[in-house]
Amino acid sequence: MSTDPLLQPYQLKHLTLRNRVMTTSHEPAYAEDGMPKERYTAYHVERAKAGVALTMTAGSAVVSRDSPPSFNNILAYQDAVVPWITTLTDACHDHGCAVMIQLTHLGRRTGWNKGDWLPSISPGAHREPAHKAFAKTVEDWDIARVINDFADAAERMQAGGMDGIEIEAYGHLIDQFWSPLTNALDGPYGASSLRTRMQFGLDVLDAIRQRVGPDFIVGVRYTADEAAAGGITADVGLQMAQVLKATGQVDFFNVIRGRVHSDPALTQVIPLQGMAAAPHLDFAGAVRAATGLPTFHAARIPDVATARHAIASGLLDMVGMTRAHMADPHIVRKVTQGREDDIRPCVGATYCLDRIYQGGEALCIHNAATGRELTMPHVIRPAVLRKNIVIVGAGPAGLEAARVSAERGHQVTVFEAADAPGGQIRLTARSPRKREMIGIVDWRMAQCAARDVTFHFNTLAEVEDVTALGPDVVLIATGGLPNLELFEQRGEADHVISTWDILSGDVKATGRVLIYDESGDNPGLQAAEMAAEAGAEVEVMTPDRTFAPEIMGMNITPYIRNLQQHQVRFTVAERLLGVTRDGNRLTATIGTDYSDLTRTAQYDQVVVNYGTRPLDDLYFDLRAGASNLGQLDQAAFIAGQPQTLQPNPDGRYQLFRIGDAVSSRNTHAAIYDALRLCHVM
Repeated sequence: MSTDPLLQPYQLKHLTLRNRVMTTSHEPAYAEDGMPKERYTAYHVERAKAGVALTMTAGSAVVSRDSPPSFNNILAYQDAVVPWITTLTDACHDHGCAVMIQLTHLGRRTGWNKGDWLPSISPGAHREPAHKAFAKTVEDWDIARVINDFADAAERMQAGGMDGIEIEAYGHLIDQFWSPLTNALDGPYGASSLRTRMQFGLDVLDAIRQRVGPDFIVGVRYTADEAAAGGITADVGLQMAQVLKATGQVDFFNVIRGRVHSDPALTQVIPLQGMAAAPHLDFAGAVRAATGLPTFHAARIPDVATARHAIASGLLDMVGMTRAHMADPHIVRKVTQGREDDIRPCVGATYCLDRIYQGGEALCIHNAATGRELTMPHVIRPAVLRKNIVIVGAGPAGLEAARVSAERGHQVTVFEAADAPGGQIRLTARSPRKREMIGIVDWRMAQCAARDVTFHFNTLAEVEDVTALGPDVVLIATGGLPNLELFEQRGEADHVISTWDILSGDVKATGRVLIYDESGDNPGLQAAEMAAEAGAEVEVMTPDRTFAPEIMGMNITPYIRNLQQHQVRFTVAERLLGVTRDGNRLTATIGTDYSDLTRTAQYDQVVVNYGTRPLDDLYFDLRAGASNLGQLDQAAFIAGQPQTLQPNPDGRYQLFRIGDAVSSRNTHAAIYDALRLCHVM
């Protein structure tokens, strides 16, 4: 028997959980037609078979039709969900993992122009900033209907074989009743007292218990402290816990601190890289100590050491490592096997959540198999035939290609022009707030070192360097160089510098600086931050109608917070047309896509963020000697199948480009290129 606190079993009512690690409810947005079908199931099964004790599905499953699925939620109000829930639950149970689901009515945390186009409802008329819809103020018949909907949904989950349910009471409808900031009602469910505010949630719990009986596990995930003026305080949150406990209907608490009504508030509940790890852990422990009820919690608990502390110190009964399991679903297995150093780290980029809040699907920035379990492997299978693989470039694409190829058992050699690996990630990690991004590089370098990958740094590889090794496969992962052209112009713009010049420290920002951001991604705002912190007067300009559209809601929050403190000016819907020198200053000609208007403005520096141009000379030099002439079978690539094109049978090697050596994209795209090409090579 292990003495590791994380690996000790836990008894929750009648249910024995095999260890203390769980994934808390979250919506990966993999549902199809509102149902948790094959992809959704495969995602949870991957974590179940690797040892997690409890997987909490959905974030959240919606119980009513006037709770439209803002995040591609599971539709718990349909009877058709039951067989899909049964399939998911049985598949996880087969691997010894308990399964629960979170149920909710989103209230105002959704829009009216989704689903059945019904108005959202809430106990107050204020709109939620994140979703921007004005809700209908609930009527008595709405309340009765939704209470019944919760009970119906709970009964469906029980019929599907789930081990229990969790009622979502933070940010969604129940919490909108509980919080004095959002409850504007009079009467038995109104704002006049804590008891009347809580009554709706208590009635929901009572209706559920009447349907599912006393043995079915029912918990509540709730905000025990809104950390906002006029909201639920920590003292009130503890009173709420005592009220809930006194009902005898609640089997566990899952503790939240903060609000989720806006992007900035959400980042305090779910912190990003550069923010403190486990900021609410001690607070959750205080709720446990005050109530004695089983207590769960998750909020940036990214590593095993922190999770172990949470259990060993008695702060939690079950510790949630949700984003960590998106980065590496096999955490528990690796802990059990004494392989903690092998765990792929969560770097806090929160690419996963930002994609959901933009209407996409959850994807990990550096584990491209997450969410693609049906087509991409988390564990790389050995190759039948050992190959000699040469990779040029040690950025994220090249390192992933090296890691995967080495795990396949191939002989791998990597050439890198710089003196260290990482490519553009090294520029990103120069910002203190983003230094965790280097974990993407460090983990892959450790994986490569364990598999005897050969690296040649400070080497600008030529054709002869590559061919001298007699490769079977050559992968060009050379990335790109900053594009200093302006839209639909030929040649680089005069007198401008790139964001890389600022990020690398090669050029010091000074005077009045224009950051012209046509890409709308991280380098633009990161350069703006560094320029402002250096004392420059900074303006960020974009031709788009919103600035930095590629930086999504959560990650843009610290940028805005910091840039506003430095009084950075944002200019939208204006396009940089050209730059001329005027003595010691630069004159920018500025237009707009919306009219023929132009103007001029003077700056000391003009910094352009317009993506990268592929650094692809070596690829084209090697094409003639390749059996595939550099061609990619896209159908096979998409399906994760081997590349077999051979238009030049006399060629000595296969040749492929990946990452930004193909086109300017992002870290996830580069890693995904490498994984789906190399895992079958």
